[in-house]
Amino acid sequence: MTVKDLIERLSLEEITVADYDREVTGGYAGDLLSWVMGRAQDGDAWVTIMTNINVVAVASLADTACVVLAENVHVQEDVVQTAAAKGVTLVRSAEPTFTVCKRIGVLLDGEGV
Repeated sequence: MTVKDLIERLSLEEITVADYDREVTGGYAGDLLSWVMGRAQDGDAWVTIMTNINVVAVASLADTACVVLAENVHVQEDVVQTAAAKGVTLVRSAEPTFTVCKRIGVLLDGEGV
């Protein structure tokens, strides 16, 4: 599944998109950035409610396919600009974190991942 597929299937709001064709190969949920940095995998769709500038750094270091901001959290413009400059995809959902994770899991299971 690609980032574009994920956006379309979950009706996610695009904040910054670096690569629509990036493969989403897994998922990770977490808000403790040091924990995510050590555990999120290359290609994961990372679900979080954190929106500070450090999210961009962690997403970049972990090489996640995208960051899915759950629960319709607000993102400051400086974070959006930094994400765009660093090639980090940020998308948003109004749904609760658990629901977003469950839906991503169903999609990934359907893809045979």
